[in-house]
Amino acid sequence: MLLALVAAAAYAVDVTTKVAAVARLEPGSYVEVVGSWLTLTLVRNPGAAFSTGTGFTEVLSVISIVATLVVLWVARRVGSTGWAVGLGLLLAGVLGNLTDRILRQPGPFQGHVIDFLRLPNWPVFNVADMCINAAAAIILVQAFRGVRVDGTREGDADSEPDSEPDSEPGSEPGSEPGSEPGSEPGSEPGSEPGSEPGSEPGDGPAGGDVDRTTRDPRP
Repeated sequence: MLLALVAAAAYAVDVTTKVAAVARLEPGSYVEVVGSWLTLTLVRNPGAAFSTGTGFTEVLSVISIVATLVVLWVARRVGSTGWAVGLGLLLAGVLGNLTDRILRQPGPFQGHVIDFLRLPNWPVFNVADMCINAAAAIILVQAFRGVRVDGTREGDADSEPDSEPDSEPGSEPGSEPGSEPGSEPGSEPGSEPGSEPGSEPGDGPAGGDVDRTTRDPRP
């Protein structure tokens, strides 16, 4: 949901500013916004971001379509806020420039992208270019942090369950819970080692009681 909201908002800003630039700016004219640090001027760019690759408009259009499909595929597994914002900005930037290449002159997949933002000693660019670069920075930060697209971190491992959770420390394998160490399997708790099952504590050896009476040794 966050990815879709970011993508929709950034795409709307890009399209709106391009429409306003075409309607209000003249090619070759400059409108100062922040002195000479930021000016507005209309440039129709047949290439990629920052006026690069001007001779590969059709190729760039195909790359943009592939990139859009890849982002939509990866978006199904997004579980991190950082990745959602980064991929949302990337999707908006790619779609923003792809819209110009499909709909604007001179024709489908050959259209020129509208650029209008100018900084000193820097190529003219647009909002879509800003979104693509911001997305690249966010994705790099997430990668360095070890955060995956689904929100998990590298190195996370599920703890292994205990093999015998009910056995008490020191008990022998196979002994019942609560039995004392050294007792034989099946013996009752509290019975002495070596006693037969069912015998009570204090019973003498098997075979009956010993005759403790003494005889008079005199004849």
